[in-house]
Amino acid sequence: MDLQYAANVVRGLSADSVQKANSGHPGLPLGCAEIGSQLFFREMTFNPRDPNWINRDRFVLSAGHGSMLLYSLLHLTGYDVSLEDLKQFRQVNSNTPGHPEYGHTPGVETTTGPLGQGVGNAVGMAIAERMMASRFNTPEHTLIDHYVYVLAGDGCMMEGVSAEASSLAGHLQLGNLIMFYDSNEITIEGRTDLAFTESVADRYRAYGWHVQEIDGHDLEAVAGAVAEAKKDDRPSFIRARTTIAKGAPTKKDTHGAHGAPLGDEEIKAMKEQLGLPPEDFFIPAEMEQWREQMLEKGRCAQEQWEERFQEWSKANPELHQLWQVYFSSSLPEGVEDVLPQYEEGDAPATRAAGGDVLNSLADAIPNLVGGSADLAPSTKTNLNSFASITRDDFSGRNFNFGVREHAMGAIVNGLYLYGGLRPFGSTFLVFSDYMRPAVRLSALMGLPVVHVFTHDSIYVGEDGPTHQPVEHAEALRTIPNLRVYRPADAEETAQAWLSALNCPDGPSAILLTRQGVPVFAKPKHWDMQKGAYVVADAAKPKVVLAASGSEVSLALSAAAKLESDGVSARVVSMPCRELFLEQPQDYRETVFPSGTPILFLDVGVGSGWYSVAPGAKSATFTLDEFGVCGPGDEVAAFFGFSAENAAAKAKELL
Repeated sequence: MDLQYAANVVRGLSADSVQKANSGHPGLPLGCAEIGSQLFFREMTFNPRDPNWINRDRFVLSAGHGSMLLYSLLHLTGYDVSLEDLKQFRQVNSNTPGHPEYGHTPGVETTTGPLGQGVGNAVGMAIAERMMASRFNTPEHTLIDHYVYVLAGDGCMMEGVSAEASSLAGHLQLGNLIMFYDSNEITIEGRTDLAFTESVADRYRAYGWHVQEIDGHDLEAVAGAVAEAKKDDRPSFIRARTTIAKGAPTKKDTHGAHGAPLGDEEIKAMKEQLGLPPEDFFIPAEMEQWREQMLEKGRCAQEQWEERFQEWSKANPELHQLWQVYFSSSLPEGVEDVLPQYEEGDAPATRAAGGDVLNSLADAIPNLVGGSADLAPSTKTNLNSFASITRDDFSGRNFNFGVREHAMGAIVNGLYLYGGLRPFGSTFLVFSDYMRPAVRLSALMGLPVVHVFTHDSIYVGEDGPTHQPVEHAEALRTIPNLRVYRPADAEETAQAWLSALNCPDGPSAILLTRQGVPVFAKPKHWDMQKGAYVVADAAKPKVVLAASGSEVSLALSAAAKLESDGVSARVVSMPCRELFLEQPQDYRETVFPSGTPILFLDVGVGSGWYSVAPGAKSATFTLDEFGVCGPGDEVAAFFGFSAENAAAKAKELL
């Protein structure tokens, strides 16, 4: 069987699956069938029986709407994606959802669909490959030496996240990254020249990429472009001129083929034109032999690598031990013992404490890596004992992402998806808006990455309302499967980092202050791992004051004011609402006793606090408007955030 016929089989399977679902995007799978077939059947090295083999080539379908191209190829090359799975495309609980989902379908490297995010993920994977190679390859043994392939479309090229990520990739000269640009000049609304007339190829030349332009339907041209890409030390951008829905007699090169089934008659005519029989989901018998050949090829490749790995392990026992640490699912023993200690009365900003904690942890966790969006001096996230990643040396552990929050979030996801690394990224909380798509995807994929957001409230002060986050903490808390930590002092900051790094199945956001906050006295056996705990108590409290972050100190001052007025109060610190809401009801009632009114304090939007104790008599002392410019303490005073006013609000509640 020739490869062109295989590409046509991919077209038939893709069109049939979309038609049966009566939903989907047939245009890209038909238009990129040659590119996909050349990559999967000829160029890439992988083992379908072990989709997580570390030295496999990665394929990222950034244009995730074209998922049937990927599913068809996964089935035909031997992955655990059955013909029945193709027939259940886009159905509830099927193995073939409308957009590829990481951890759901074997062979899918990342969840894609929001356009451009896959480009950022792929850049992260390519960086990770270079980092792992620099750490574990030796002159005698090469363990890591593969490529990362990306298929992106016009939409990916228009989205800003891909521009940010591609700029950084060019700066770092990621020669292991090969991107195919499906340039079919069609979007949902019509031809791309409605809004998009730039020379994307020239843009990538300006980024510092190796650029080629080919006919995307010419298999020899595709093969030649990959060969040329591998000769160059720069990331490679291959603009493949394609026809959307190639092979469909009347719908090819039309925007109607982008996101709607072709129709039975169109598919019948397409198959006749392509030399395929009219039957649905046709796979020629010869393809079974191809599948077996692909399985054997993958098995042999991995076996040869494992033999090399064993030789390397014997020759490099210390490196092998480090490899085990990198790929362990748990933190090294004794991590808790390296955390810095603080005393009551210390008053560092939690961003400063976070920097101390992070550097202590970095010494104990060798695969903890990360950086900031050009803000490390402010976010305090530089790993001081380690170098930065550069185009000439990937052995460092600090990233200079540049002012690229969009890309940073996607790249951090890609670093984790690669395997072996524990990545974090950092910026100001107000810029979490720029990162939200990537944060949401890390939560959707269950990636235990850490997002550090500093300058967490109106106490930012003089930078004014543009930089004073008001709604951002609450907005992050609305993302399912994201734990949001807002520690109240340096001790809680240390525990927040430890908790975040021990979270196995989802990301964490750690929100830290710019201003100093006092370390306060805590109960003897205090524990924030349940999300909330009683900081200070009274024999029979008449009111509970609950807060997170810097407002816990405000609550303690308000409680003292109430006590002087004869009103007993309990103070609760809630550094992680998500953890608290996961606790059994009986524990939650030990923190918030039934029948005791609750006042929630927050220098931000307070609507979400009512979920903490639904049905309880409660009120909020919060800020539901934008801030103002001025020194932080004066801004807080301007809005009335004082112990006296908080105490008065509690009395009103009573």
